Amino acid sequence: MFDLKPNSRPARFTSDMFWELMSFDTLMTRQVIHLIYWSGLGITALVGFGFIGTAVGVAIREKFPFGILLGMAVLVGGALVIGILALLWRAFCELYVALFRLSDDIHALRQANDQDDNSDGAP
Repeated sequence: MFDLKPNSRPARFTSDMFWELMSFDTLMTRQVIHLIYWSGLGITALVGFGFIGTAVGVAIREKFPFGILLGMAVLVGGALVIGILALLWRAFCELYVALFRLSDDIHALRQANDQDDNSDGAP
């Protein structure tokens, strides 16, 4: 039907894509949520490096037995916090993906219902 060359697109395709973006019929959130997820994991990694730096700093500053024990406690606590934050962030992002998939499914069901109503009402 359409001859899609790499650099040429039909005018209808461009206008349909623009209308979908402006009417919110197609949501971009599924694509954007991946960027948000990886950004959140990057921030979580920075917090983890902060905990490691704090643990090393505490271990160096304090006297020998207490500094190493306190540094190890901060390191283990930081690792637990980072693990929990990463799991919570993943669950949060998956919740958003599930909600938007549910929204797409409801939209498809509504369109199918509208088509059934239109076809049944004709004499």
